[in-house]
Amino acid sequence: MSLDRQLDHDSEKGDLEQQVNTIPKEKPDQSNEPPDGGLIAWVQVLLTHIVFFNTWGVANGYGIFQQYYTQTLGQSESAVSWIGSVQVFLLFLIGVIAGRLTDGGHFRIIFSFGVLLQVLGVFMTSLTTEYWQIFLSQAVCLGIGNGFTFCPALAVLSQYFQKRRAFTVGLAASGAAIGGLVYPVLINWLIFKDGVGFPWALRAMGFILFGTYIPCLVWFKPRLSPRKSGPWIDMSAFSEMPFIFFSLSMFLNFWGLYFAFFYLGTFARDQIGIMEPIYLLMVLNGVGVIGRAALPIVADLWTGPLNILIPLSFAASLLVYVWAAIDSTGGLFVFAVVYGFLAASLQALFPAVATTMTPHPNRTGTRVGMILGFVSFANLTGPAICGALIRRGDGSYLGAQMFAGSSILLGAIMALAARIAKTGLVFKAKV
Repeated sequence: MSLDRQLDHDSEKGDLEQQVNTIPKEKPDQSNEPPDGGLIAWVQVLLTHIVFFNTWGVANGYGIFQQYYTQTLGQSESAVSWIGSVQVFLLFLIGVIAGRLTDGGHFRIIFSFGVLLQVLGVFMTSLTTEYWQIFLSQAVCLGIGNGFTFCPALAVLSQYFQKRRAFTVGLAASGAAIGGLVYPVLINWLIFKDGVGFPWALRAMGFILFGTYIPCLVWFKPRLSPRKSGPWIDMSAFSEMPFIFFSLSMFLNFWGLYFAFFYLGTFARDQIGIMEPIYLLMVLNGVGVIGRAALPIVADLWTGPLNILIPLSFAASLLVYVWAAIDSTGGLFVFAVVYGFLAASLQALFPAVATTMTPHPNRTGTRVGMILGFVSFANLTGPAICGALIRRGDGSYLGAQMFAGSSILLGAIMALAARIAKTGLVFKAKV
């Protein structure tokens, strides 16, 4: 009797397994597909726009600080450029830590910590009078704060969009252009026009930072479940040639890309004789609003971000070479318009492409952090190298212009290599 019951049980178990196997299987990770729209998703775009405004906007507007510090601190242009370059270096480098912590579910803590350091760094800068004090507060404290806000915000935004990612990242990145307009004009007006002075100019900047960050502290919302385990460095990325070539491309591009943002004002003053280079910086950053919004739309609808990034990079390198032949105010303003458009487009497209360099959405923060950490050394050394070349040339900008143009050119070649590694020798492929 017990044997019959056992046979019946086995038969029922086999029938059940057969029925289970005939049930249609669900598509994996279907619940993790980005919504590509909706109120919450577009709120993340707005909040990331604010983050770009307060991080890259400050970095893009460093030219006004470069001008002021060289006049008041008695330091060389290369020494002063270290303040801006270390600030951008830390913005990128901290991304390695911040990106992994974001994937691990600690976004709100590290983002709030970053905001605190940014505001603290600006207010402490307002109390400084010596070079080393400015370096610690504006380069180190503000730079670390930038890193703990920028990479996590970019990682959260990428969780909400896939088909529209280039456009939404570009729209958010336009905040960098607006910040690059607002902060230099604010500092220039309060210091040189109204005579309020450096301390209160920085305090006004700090109040703007704090006020604009309040919505970010309240409404930022990561969409994916935390990845509690896993390495801080995704070693599998180093076996993927598109990732390697793209990382090299971003490094080389940023090695030369920020030369104009740091030194256009001093070039205008020392080489052309323009007494108020702030207007050049306004043009340089102002056209960036168009570049950051328009080109990502083209990328999303027709070309793909990597495809359009390659010719833009070649064009930017050519324009820096052409800069060496400019010797008039009108020519310099034309350069500022065209280069500002190209550089802004590249600054928007590079992060958009970086978020695609992973097959797993919950590793986006880690992969983006790895790329930003590598590129940080380009931002650390690039402006300083240019400053040293200017000093060695007894004030001539030619060597620095050739260095920046060649770096961007090599970056364009690496971007082309990344595209070939990703798709092969196929002309019509949206990447």
